[in-house]
Amino acid sequence: MLSRLFKAGEKVLLNLVNKKDLHMASRNMENSPKVQELYDLCKETFTGKAPSPASMAVQKLCSLLDTVSPADVGLEEEAQDDDRGYGVSGVSRVNRVGRWAQPITFLDIHECDTFTMCIFCFPTSSVIPLHDHPEMTVFSKILYGSLHVKAYDWVEPPCIITQDKAAPGFLPAARLAKLVSDKVITPESEIPVLYPKTGGNLHCFTALTPCAVLDILTPPYKESVGRSCSYYMDYPLSTFALEEGMKVVEGKEDEYAWLVQIDTPDDLHMRPGSYTGPTLRV
Repeated sequence: MLSRLFKAGEKVLLNLVNKKDLHMASRNMENSPKVQELYDLCKETFTGKAPSPASMAVQKLCSLLDTVSPADVGLEEEAQDDDRGYGVSGVSRVNRVGRWAQPITFLDIHECDTFTMCIFCFPTSSVIPLHDHPEMTVFSKILYGSLHVKAYDWVEPPCIITQDKAAPGFLPAARLAKLVSDKVITPESEIPVLYPKTGGNLHCFTALTPCAVLDILTPPYKESVGRSCSYYMDYPLSTFALEEGMKVVEGKEDEYAWLVQIDTPDDLHMRPGSYTGPTLRV
């Protein structure tokens, strides 16, 4: 009888302890900084390979990113504008370089073998020119401001045109790409996610106002394994004649472009900044 009562009392005590532990865990989660929750989810989710677009992990991460504010990562929204840039419209291709002159501040939150968390702070009209993310998935959360995004995916199988170096107006090899996105995004927009083959793996960012973007890249850039960043210039489909066997959807020629790889633009100014948000427990 005493033994039975002791076991019953032990069970009640164990239940109380478990409930207390659950309550404490819940309180700790509630008190955990948003950026810490984001890090913990990334660490739990990413294994070094790009996740499937249909995975629940992608939806879960997007849902959490949707709730992140500038204050959660130590930023104050810049209300003031500046008029030093040229904006996204009314600028010829020849003068594009002028739009790249404004420095972009890069804030490194965390980088490991499987993912990178970082922030880009743009002044008005600054540009990160068209670039790729080989074998990578990227989540971009607009923290404040308005950002114009133009994104392409490669046409598969590859359509590549090469020119004779002696030809007038010679350009290096051009590869056909399809336009995926050409729009303005804000903090209220759906989280843009690009994948290795879909979603706009090659994109260009142009700041319409001062803005900040929280990026999560998985796996991170790593030149030694072929994940280096390449830059491109886009040209209209009519720039080159399609070779035999190359087809695009008739009437939708504007949705295609030739991309030519270029050197890293000299006028792309990016400066390191100090992350001032909550310290991560890693």
